[in-house]
Amino acid sequence: MLMAGAAKKKTASDREPLRAPNLAKLPWLVHAFSTRQDGSLGPDSIGAPAAVRRNRARFLQELAGGKRKAPKLVTLKQLHSDLIHRVDAPPKAALQGDGLITNVPGLLLSIQTADCLPILLVDPKHRAIGAFHAGWRGTLARIAEKGVGLMWQHFGSRARDLRAAIGPGIHACCYEVGREVRERFESQFAYAGGLFREVQDSDPVRERYPLLFLTARAPGHSELAPRIYLDLVNANVRQLEDAGLRAARIHASPLCTACRTDLLFSHRAEKGKTGRMLAVVGMKTKG
Repeated sequence: MLMAGAAKKKTASDREPLRAPNLAKLPWLVHAFSTRQDGSLGPDSIGAPAAVRRNRARFLQELAGGKRKAPKLVTLKQLHSDLIHRVDAPPKAALQGDGLITNVPGLLLSIQTADCLPILLVDPKHRAIGAFHAGWRGTLARIAEKGVGLMWQHFGSRARDLRAAIGPGIHACCYEVGREVRERFESQFAYAGGLFREVQDSDPVRERYPLLFLTARAPGHSELAPRIYLDLVNANVRQLEDAGLRAARIHASPLCTACRTDLLFSHRAEKGKTGRMLAVVGMKTKG
């Protein structure tokens, strides 16, 4: 199933993950974004650890395409940070951070999400890859931009050669944030004004009983604060473009996790009681 949408009808037993069209044509690359049909693939509030291990094992075996040996999954204890690790072999201890890069075939870099954005970077010229976790904190810390820079530093990857895939995450339609988040973005990005929208909700109680909301301040009534929504997808697309990626080589999934809880897990829409999805990227070994 391509993230851009497909006409093929899926059955309840079909657990084919989502794939980005700009990465799907690279024969040496393995990548996928899991869905609810794959079960929870990370520690969460609804599934037992044993169930998560079984789901992961099945998911990896399906990605292996029937081969006996599944790819070696590299995971992170995610912190909502800008900490990125280069990995050349499966780590012996759990890594903490929010980004992974490698140029070693046989390793499957993974990011766990349930609203935040998973971002995959692929360098077809130098055969290098990266996977990054971008919530609002990671986006504010410019993790995608730093990932591009580190791939250049470690592998010689030029931004103009990179392809990026942003997987399903919460979109501007549903991602309400506080005023302090907007202020922090405005302090870091000149284009921050274009990343937010305000919605002024009507309040039937205020409209019917205005005297209840009288204050000592002019004009005499307290104002109902607008609701503020952040376009996290656009924020990361802009960041990748500013880092030098060509717009035509960036694909962002149109799927909003909060809107599509039939297909995806959403921490916000499901009030914390939900599973976790995995975004993965790796390079095939020869043979």
